[in-house]
Amino acid sequence: MQTGHPMKTILLSAITLAGWAGMAAANDFGPLLAPAQVQEATAPLILDIREEGFDKGHIEGAVSAPYSLFRGPASNPGELIPEDKLEATLRDLGVTYERPTLIVHQGKDDSDFGAAARVYWTLKSSGVSQIAILNGGMNAWRDAGLAVTTQATAPQPSDIDITFSDQWLATEEDVNAVVGGEKTATLVDARPPAFFEGKQAHPSADRPGTLPGAENVPHSVWFDGTPRIGDATNAKEIAARLGLNGQEEVVSFCNTGHWASTEWFALSELAGLPNVKLYPESVVGYSHNGGEMANVPGLMDNLLRQIRGVN
Repeated sequence: MQTGHPMKTILLSAITLAGWAGMAAANDFGPLLAPAQVQEATAPLILDIREEGFDKGHIEGAVSAPYSLFRGPASNPGELIPEDKLEATLRDLGVTYERPTLIVHQGKDDSDFGAAARVYWTLKSSGVSQIAILNGGMNAWRDAGLAVTTQATAPQPSDIDITFSDQWLATEEDVNAVVGGEKTATLVDARPPAFFEGKQAHPSADRPGTLPGAENVPHSVWFDGTPRIGDATNAKEIAARLGLNGQEEVVSFCNTGHWASTEWFALSELAGLPNVKLYPESVVGYSHNGGEMANVPGLMDNLLRQIRGVN
């Protein structure tokens, strides 16, 4: 756990962010693809993870794979899907190790991106290596004037055999060890400041607050005010400004592992930091198990006053 400085919210409004195309390198599949790049890709499996709207228009050949298939119970949607159940789901959807997989969300706002990032993290942890997110989602596809269809595509079941990796996973035990000072890691709270400060809480959380020692880096900092997440260059710039250089493990969390998945994706897949982990159960799971919580009332107000030079 980091020491020697107070918990803080990272404010990046003064940063000028440019180059939001999110283009992948030549001949690479992912981690981000623009609509035009999807057209150039060779027969990817397209997973449309929207909960609604698929029947009103989707990319030709896309398979309906609602986000809820990759989420836990209502009591804590961040919980991991049991490995056997996840494997059955991936088989039903036709996921394989050989075929590239494209994840398509709606793209309505930066919060919506978390769904695509969580599915991406789940697939990568399941051993799928060729994965990409359509940057801007279905809205970007339509905005580009590209064709959609209402004709459903039946998935071709696969026989994928997965072993869920813990390489990008932070468990409750890991987090408790960091909070207790038995393990060193940077805890990053991806929620908006009101949650971090304890002014707001998820309905399923036992109480408000954040993990002791955490820093607040709201998931929205990775976006430019549109639903498109920034590219690798911008992610690296932001990570550097945050003082994250890959020398220490980073654990991303939020309420239920949704916004935190965006943070993980930005730091791990775009900025390329080597040791970034997602705490999927996040604050809801942590609070259910009686974990120590910290409240930071008025933190945002104090930081704004400092920035404006007001004592």
